[in-house]
Amino acid sequence: MTDQGFQQASVASATYPCGGCGARLEFAPGSTSMQCPYCGFRQEIAAGDREIHEIAIENLATLPRKPVGSIGAYVYVCQRCAARSESNETATLCQFCGSPLVIDPAATGQIVPEGVLPFGLDRSAVRDAVRKWTSSRWFAPKALKKVTETESMKSTYVPHWTFDSQTFSGYDGERGDHYWVTESYTDSEGRQQTRQVQKTRWHHAQGNVDRVFDDVLVPGSSVLPPKKVDDLAPWPLDAAQPFQQQFLAGHFALRYDLEPESGFEEAKNRMAKVIADDVRHDIGGDEQRIHRVNTQHNNVTFKLMLLPLWIATFLYAGRSWQILVNGMTGEIQGERPYSKLKIFFAVVAALVVIGVIGFLVAGHGGHHTGTTKRH
Repeated sequence: MTDQGFQQASVASATYPCGGCGARLEFAPGSTSMQCPYCGFRQEIAAGDREIHEIAIENLATLPRKPVGSIGAYVYVCQRCAARSESNETATLCQFCGSPLVIDPAATGQIVPEGVLPFGLDRSAVRDAVRKWTSSRWFAPKALKKVTETESMKSTYVPHWTFDSQTFSGYDGERGDHYWVTESYTDSEGRQQTRQVQKTRWHHAQGNVDRVFDDVLVPGSSVLPPKKVDDLAPWPLDAAQPFQQQFLAGHFALRYDLEPESGFEEAKNRMAKVIADDVRHDIGGDEQRIHRVNTQHNNVTFKLMLLPLWIATFLYAGRSWQILVNGMTGEIQGERPYSKLKIFFAVVAALVVIGVIGFLVAGHGGHHTGTTKRH
């Protein structure tokens, strides 16, 4: 442990030499093979006999864990040029010769991923997706449409915890049923009027609901905005492959900083929102009040998955803006600048339209004609 409280570990890295020219192979998005970026040589990734397994939550304590305390930079030793480099990512490129380095997951002290969802979109497909996204942004400055020319893009695997749980929930609450009554009142001119008023009759309600949750996703890294990462869903997890280092070759991968115990607490919060909807449906009526929900979680399992994101950044007005792209579906979430001039003209145009409508309405009312009788 260093004075800063960081632990450094020298870990085994892996490169994959090209069988055609001797360079290095990288995983080719949209395939199940590695490809040489220079000569085009391809090598299929052997499926092997490994499967994606769910891990019982009670077995968590028996898994190999990282040391207590903050984890510092990982140390890589490039097998091609022997250079030593450090990174907080679990997959990166050599800074000197550009060879893809992949940490041996067993040497990181962290839980080994069970599965990986390989990249389905290559750089060209991502550029097309970003181009469509930028062209559809309202009130965006013209410079935003040049993002595909000025951006920096990195293909990055982001760790996610998935949780399964069979839940049984008992609840207490109230059911509200609407009914209508006739009410008398005096209007502004002193005349007696009647109107229908909605009332609610409340009754005590209690019961039980159960639901089976499968693959509730919780981002395992806080490096990226969790809300934007969540909004990239859905993920086609059915296409996930058992974890193999070859899928990471030539791409980046973040390590998790959210422990599975904390991840399960977040997963329970996400499940609770769904359970609350189940309770309201079970109570029925026109309105519902929930006073108490007691949920039991049974047969809880989890696993660590790596999901593919393209992270694009571009500069505008002296600020760095970030875009996240789902590496399988092309869904985009991100930051974007707004054109103050376009917003100004839009507001002015709206005010003009409102003014014209008001003028026409006032004019129509002011030109009322009729006969007045004098007595």
